[in-house]
Amino acid sequence: MNRLARYGIDGFILAIFAAVVVASIFPATGVWETITLWTMRACIALLFFLYGTRIAPSDALKGLGHWRLHLVVLFTTFAIFPFIGISLQFLEPAVLTPGLYAGFLFLCLLPSTVQSSIAFTSIARGNVAGAIVSASASNLLGVLLTPLLVIALMNTTGHAQVSPSAIVNIVLQILLPFIVGQFARPYVGGFLIKHARPTRLVDRASIVLVVYAAFSESMREGIWQIVNAQQVIVVVFLSSIVLSVVLILTALAGRFLGFTRADQIVILFCGSKKSLASGLPMATVLFSGQAVGLIVLPLMIFHQIQLVVCAILASRLGRAAESPGHPA
Repeated sequence: MNRLARYGIDGFILAIFAAVVVASIFPATGVWETITLWTMRACIALLFFLYGTRIAPSDALKGLGHWRLHLVVLFTTFAIFPFIGISLQFLEPAVLTPGLYAGFLFLCLLPSTVQSSIAFTSIARGNVAGAIVSASASNLLGVLLTPLLVIALMNTTGHAQVSPSAIVNIVLQILLPFIVGQFARPYVGGFLIKHARPTRLVDRASIVLVVYAAFSESMREGIWQIVNAQQVIVVVFLSSIVLSVVLILTALAGRFLGFTRADQIVILFCGSKKSLASGLPMATVLFSGQAVGLIVLPLMIFHQIQLVVCAILASRLGRAAESPGHPA
């Protein structure tokens, strides 16, 4: 992974797309399908348990005093983004198939990232403490808000169906492990910090397995007969447009609302991102039995684009902050 990073290649993203390729050639079938399904469910539970151990409620409580900053980030994540997602419906079915539109709408309902939002804020010389609280609050609320938004916006429009059994699965595979992780944090937090690298490998491997399982199911449903190269190009183009719009809106909001430069950077990076790590497992639970691979395709493409674009922005903002005479 470190060797790949030297050349600007994200090994994790590479592994995710490798899982898509492997699933396309060797999809899980028969007994292997059953084994993969139950292993994936266990991995999702483990994944959200680890999330629960990492996010300290005390950190969020300490930073609540800066409520205006966090409110702007949360409003962008759970109001502006969903509005954009709903607005894209006019492109269906002429530009986007119903399945791809469902994927874009789901993408817009997800929480922000944690690690990359904080990392980019730090590189850009922004308010790192504020980014930690805003990104963590987004993920904490997203565990509950994203399923509710999916039920409210996707069930009612008929673009996806969340059955009552999915609600039970959300509780058992996502909420319950997350809560257990929160309670276990004082006891295992130190151990996980000490063994951060193996733990990171576990959660990343879990996500790669989720991708493999999702695209195996999609292969059985003939995803590459449904999506062609032209549609993939459309998804890349629309993902770039959506990201550009949100980056412009968050940049303008930070300035017009009178935030400092450090806080403007928090709004820019925490408000413009969507979490692949949370989105893939949630999609698998929420859309069980449906074309999950098709639904998560826009998310996977958007995530890669946001990493590249935000890395460039963060580097430029960081260099600008270090230049002589630059205002704080």
